[in-house]
Amino acid sequence: MAVSPEHVPGEVVQLPGGITSIDHRFTLPLRWTCPSSDATITVFARELVLGRNAKDQNLPMCIFLQGGPGFPSPRTMGPGGWVGRALKDFRVLLLDQRGTGKSTPVTAAGMALMESPEAQAEYLGHFRSDNIVSDCEAIRKMLLADPNDSEAAPKKWTVLGQSYGGFCLATYLSRHPDAIEAGLFTGGLPPLRDVDEIYRATYRRCAERNRRYYARYPGDVSKVKSILQFLAEQPRGGMPLPGGGLLTPRRFLQLGLMLGGSAGMESLHYMVDEAWEQGGALAYCFLRAVENAQAFDTNPIYTLLHEPIYMWDGAAAAPRWSAQRVLEADAAVAAAFDWRGAVNGGSAPAYFTGEMVYRWMLDGDYAQLEGLKGAAELLAERTEWTVLYDKDALSKCQVPCAAAVYYDDMYVEREFSEELAQLMPDCKIWVTNEYQHSGLRDDGAIIFEKLLGMTRNEVMVPS
Repeated sequence: MAVSPEHVPGEVVQLPGGITSIDHRFTLPLRWTCPSSDATITVFARELVLGRNAKDQNLPMCIFLQGGPGFPSPRTMGPGGWVGRALKDFRVLLLDQRGTGKSTPVTAAGMALMESPEAQAEYLGHFRSDNIVSDCEAIRKMLLADPNDSEAAPKKWTVLGQSYGGFCLATYLSRHPDAIEAGLFTGGLPPLRDVDEIYRATYRRCAERNRRYYARYPGDVSKVKSILQFLAEQPRGGMPLPGGGLLTPRRFLQLGLMLGGSAGMESLHYMVDEAWEQGGALAYCFLRAVENAQAFDTNPIYTLLHEPIYMWDGAAAAPRWSAQRVLEADAAVAAAFDWRGAVNGGSAPAYFTGEMVYRWMLDGDYAQLEGLKGAAELLAERTEWTVLYDKDALSKCQVPCAAAVYYDDMYVEREFSEELAQLMPDCKIWVTNEYQHSGLRDDGAIIFEKLLGMTRNEVMVPS
C-alpha cells in the first residue's frame, strides 16, 4: 500500500531577535520509487519567520539544504548571518535531510538493529539526493498549498543549497524545476565527472592547502611528525580515545578536513601546538579535541554515502573506495601523501588528508563505524544507482540561479563547478577568492544578499 505523506505542526517558540520558530514533522515514504512499500520515515523541518510577519501567509518561503552528506540544518540562535538577511524576504525552512538530526537519524545503534549488512545497505541506499528531493517536494505541496483552493498548484519556493545541499538543488532542478522560484548555490555546484577524476582533483586541492598550511606554520612540520611517530609506536598502533576508537596516524591525518574552512589552518595549528602533556604523553585535552573535530562516528552517513553521492549518471559502475584506489594508483598522489616516508627521515612534511573516506575507517579507528563495515563494502561495490542529475534537463532549465564558486575550494572543485554553470542557461556565477568553503557561515548575509540579487538582475556580474 502506498504511503500518504502526512504533516504534523509542532512546537512554536520565540527566539532572540523577534524570530518565531515553528517545528514541523512529516511522515514520508522511505522508498519513494517503490509504491508498494509501506515503510516510512519521519522528516523534521524548522520554520523561521520574523514575528511581525508571522501571520503573513503570502510571504514566500526559502528552504535551506545543508552540506554533508549526513548533517542536519543549523540550530539558529538569533537573527545573525544569512538567516537574518533571508528573513527580510522569506519564511526560512531549515530541513534536517532524511537520516540526520531529528529526521529518523542514521546511527550505528539504529543500524545494529537491522538483520544483516544487506538490509543495512538497502536501507542506506534511500538516503541520497534523489530521495531528499522527493521529500522536499512532498513538504512543499503540504506547506505551500492554497488553503482556499485545493485545485491550485502549490506555491514555488527559493532553494539555498550549501555544499552537498547544492548537489541536492541540482537534483531538484533536474526533476522539478517548476517547483523552484530561484536557486542559490554556495560552494555546491556538483561535479559531473567520474568519481576517480573527482578524487584526483580533491587530492590536488588538498595538497595545495597543506603546502600553504606548512608555509604559514613551518614549525608544525616537526610537530606533526612527532605526533605521527608517537602514535605509530604505540602497542596497538595508536592511542585509545576517551569516547572509543583509536587515534592512529591515519586518523590523525584526517584532521586535514579542517583545512578547507576559513579558520581551519589556525584551528589545526593550535591543536598540534598544544598536543603534549608534560612527560611526553599526548594530552587528554588534545585527544578530546580530536574527537570533537571529527564527526565520522556521530554522522555515519558521511562515511557510508560520501562516494556513492558521486554515482550520478545511472551508469553501471561502483565507487569501489575511489579515494583509496586513487591514493594507491596515482604515483604523484601517493608520493605527496606518504606520511611514513616523511616521518622516516624524509625532508618533506607529512600531508593531511581532506574529505576523503577510506575502507580502513571501519576497521576500528572509529568505534561507531566498525559494525557498519559489511554495509559499507556492499555500498562500495553496488552498481545500480539512480540518476541524480539530468544534463539535458539542466541545459534547458529556465529557473534563475546564482552560485558562489570559491576559487580555492578544497571540497568542491572550481573547474567542475564552472562546467555545470556553463551547462545551465540561467545560472550566474560569482567566482571569488574572498572566502573558503565556509563562506556562508563566515559572511552569510553578504553572500545571500548578492546571490539573491543576481537571480533578480539587481546585481551586476561580469559579462
